[in-house]
Amino acid sequence: MKKVLLATTLLGAFAFSTSAIAADKWEFDSSHATILFEYNHLGFSTTYGVFRTFTGELMLDEDDPTNSSVTAEIPLSSLDTLWEKRDNHLRSPDFFDADMDPVITFTSTSVTNVDGNTAQVNGDLSIHGTTASVTLDVVLNKMADHPMAKKPWAVSTSPQASSSCFFFSSA
Repeated sequence: MKKVLLATTLLGAFAFSTSAIAADKWEFDSSHATILFEYNHLGFSTTYGVFRTFTGELMLDEDDPTNSSVTAEIPLSSLDTLWEKRDNHLRSPDFFDADMDPVITFTSTSVTNVDGNTAQVNGDLSIHGTTASVTLDVVLNKMADHPMAKKPWAVSTSPQASSSCFFFSSA
C-alpha cells in the first residue's frame, strides 16, 4: 500500500445570518456561501471541488472578538469535483472513507484579532479520523442589514486552511 498525500486548501466565502435565539449567534447561510477545496494529484495536476452542503455557527463577541468561536460540519456526501467517478473514489476507503467517517469538522480553539476587520481563527480540523491544528485568515467585509432579508448579516471571505497533515492510503 502506498501513501498518498492529499493536501487540502479550504477556501470559503461564508455568509452569516443571525439566529433568533441570541444576538451574538450567527449561523452559516449555505445558500450564500461556498466551501471550495483543491488538491494536488500526484504532482501532475491540481483538482478543485466544492462541498455543496455544510452547517456551522459563529458565536461573535463584538466587544472582544478574541472571545468568539466558530464550529462547522461538512458532510462528505456533498463533495463534488464535477466528475462522479472521482467523487466516489475520494469518498471511498482509499481516501476519506465517508461510510466510516462521514463528516469533516472544524472547531475553533482561539481567535486573534489582527486589526478591525481581520482575524486569525485557530482550530482543530478533523478529517478521516485525523485532527490537525489549522489557522484560518478571516476578513470581515461587511456587517449590515441585508437589503432583501431585512435582518442582520455579516460576510467574510477567503478563509484559507492548508494542511499537509492528512494522509490517505491507496492501493
